[in-house]
Amino acid sequence: MAHLSAESGAATQKTLKTAIKCTGVGLHGGQDVTMVLRPGEINTGIVFVRTDAPQGRRSITARWDKVTDTRLCTVISNAQGVAVGTIEHLMAALRGCGVDNAVVELNGPEVPIMDGSAAPFVFLIECAGLVSQPALRRSIRVLRPVEVTAEDRWARLTPSASTTFSFEIDFASRAIAHQEGLIRLANGNFKTEIARARTFGFAQEVEALRRHGLARGGSLENAIVVNGDRVMNAEGLRYEDEFVRHKILDSIGDLYLAGAPILGHFHGYKAGHALNNQLLRALFADDTAWCYDTSFGAETAAEPWARPAAAAASLPTANAA
Repeated sequence: MAHLSAESGAATQKTLKTAIKCTGVGLHGGQDVTMVLRPGEINTGIVFVRTDAPQGRRSITARWDKVTDTRLCTVISNAQGVAVGTIEHLMAALRGCGVDNAVVELNGPEVPIMDGSAAPFVFLIECAGLVSQPALRRSIRVLRPVEVTAEDRWARLTPSASTTFSFEIDFASRAIAHQEGLIRLANGNFKTEIARARTFGFAQEVEALRRHGLARGGSLENAIVVNGDRVMNAEGLRYEDEFVRHKILDSIGDLYLAGAPILGHFHGYKAGHALNNQLLRALFADDTAWCYDTSFGAETAAEPWARPAAAAASLPTANAA
């Protein structure tokens, strides 16, 4: 086995020190689900295991080409048709905490929604602890711009010397309106700037969603609910711009389905799970748009949340489309 030197500047892979468990309700199915996070072997990535499925049909690798549904959440399935949904918040927490390899055991079809954010998963990961593994972490370096569009929405990846995410949203409700934000992702600032941002929905859409088998486990305990121009949650918002922060959270989780951290700049305009997945499919369909890179060191220097206009000067010039 090769000896890995810290002097190389490259980061080693990490997994959990020990297993840890939680129980919660599934956002869309409304069923109670128990989840166990376990250490993973090197070079295996994130693997979901449905313990309630028959032997030989349980495992689903968390990868972009396993995505089979993107209605209000991201769903992955294996060749036998066994699926796991609402994985994006957990995937974001794993990415934000620097977990390369892990096994996620579930006794139901969804990751529990917890409080609607990634913060409970960050807490679980911190309680379990991390351990370095004897293999280099591979990042996916974006070499040239890739973009996907749908009507007035779009998502884009461009080359960058670091990992950055920016997003813009625009809703008719004055409770949300136009919001935008940018973060240069580092292990320290995912927890403080992104992880606590909750998923959100609109009161007038709840009944229609439930008729279609969605949002059956949703409540004011695990989502921000907007009614007209008013936030219905008694405690209000955790951040003034919590809505756009949550969209970045979703994007971090969806893009971790690349199978490794992406070294580049992501920008989404009114995008969602579907465009995020289409973006990864477009990236990997073009061998000239990306490459693997092991020279990208550990992300340890936290940087603050910023408005894109204020932070644009600090972004690499290669971010321009």
